Amino acid sequence: MATTSSWRRQVGRDGGLPLFRAAGIPVLLAPSWWLGSAAIVVLYAPLVGRIAPGTGGLTGVLLAATFAIFLGLSVLAHELGHCLVALRLGLPVRRLRLFLLGGVSEVMRTPTRPSHEGAIAAAGPIVSIALAGLFALVAAAIPYPDAVWLLIAQTAFANAAVAVFNLLPGLPLDGGRILRAGVWAFTGRRATGTKAAVIGGGVVAALLVVWAIWGVMEGAEDRWLRFGVCLLTAWFVLAGARGEFTAERRSTWPEGLTLGELVRPVLQLPAESPVSGALTASAGRGVVLVRADGVAAGLLDREMARRLASTSPHAPAEQAAVPIRPETVLLENESGAEVVERVRGTAAWEYLVVDLEGRPAGVLRREDLKAALDRR
Repeated sequence: MATTSSWRRQVGRDGGLPLFRAAGIPVLLAPSWWLGSAAIVVLYAPLVGRIAPGTGGLTGVLLAATFAIFLGLSVLAHELGHCLVALRLGLPVRRLRLFLLGGVSEVMRTPTRPSHEGAIAAAGPIVSIALAGLFALVAAAIPYPDAVWLLIAQTAFANAAVAVFNLLPGLPLDGGRILRAGVWAFTGRRATGTKAAVIGGGVVAALLVVWAIWGVMEGAEDRWLRFGVCLLTAWFVLAGARGEFTAERRSTWPEGLTLGELVRPVLQLPAESPVSGALTASAGRGVVLVRADGVAAGLLDREMARRLASTSPHAPAEQAAVPIRPETVLLENESGAEVVERVRGTAAWEYLVVDLEGRPAGVLRREDLKAALDRR
């Protein structure tokens, strides 16, 4: 088991500063979050002085910094909404990361049902709407506007804005995922839903650019701030939509392709066979090494076998075997989507394919599946 310090070093190299774990999920703070928070303080502090005279200077900066923290906590709550629903549906979450433009929850497996996709996507905006309502009620209870009222009211507005923006029907926003789930449920094809939501993402990005240019042409007071924020957000939406489209293409089983077309023949050899002979026999095939008692020792790892054969050609092939784990065994009648999902979620380069009686029927190599998906 890794110690806390080693966990922090490991995660810190991969996305930001580790803060804590929520429901067992690592929460990270990306470096860009500090940039966004600094911008909020710069823009918010003067507003405090105008709304509540006499609270400028250091007080205004402290209230602005508090607002930035409230906003970060609100985004955290939004993302935790996604994470908790995903965990409830049996989908593991790798981590939750806060960055310049919000947050991202990294769900490790693709939802297999449109209802699951929609539920996970809708959870975040629901949390934001609830927070907006809660802060609005607290603001309404304050008899006159002061600095505290401004802080609470702005937090209510920010949560409402987060909910509305995320519900726009385009990937990678939550609204795009809800759209994908709806089209997926209607057509029965997740890929069709992704295409529709990617188009939606393009429309959202275009509207953001139009609004930014309109502000400049109209001479709006906040035109340059709007211009910068809108262009940055449009880029984020386009990049996210493109990434979703590419990921979908690489994970969608091609029509007309059967698992049998990708499976290579499998050969069973005694585990004590010389590694050099087993390596020769593995050309274009998979090799299952079987011990004398009939128990499989594992699949021959070609790279490991080459290294072993270069120094000890007569060593038992079992020394170059990779154990056969349940997650690296595929049934020959599994659907293409199930095969892709298994390969994506399991660290292995070769998978044993068995028939309905559990007998070896072939091997599927990760490189062969990747080539087939890339050709598509």
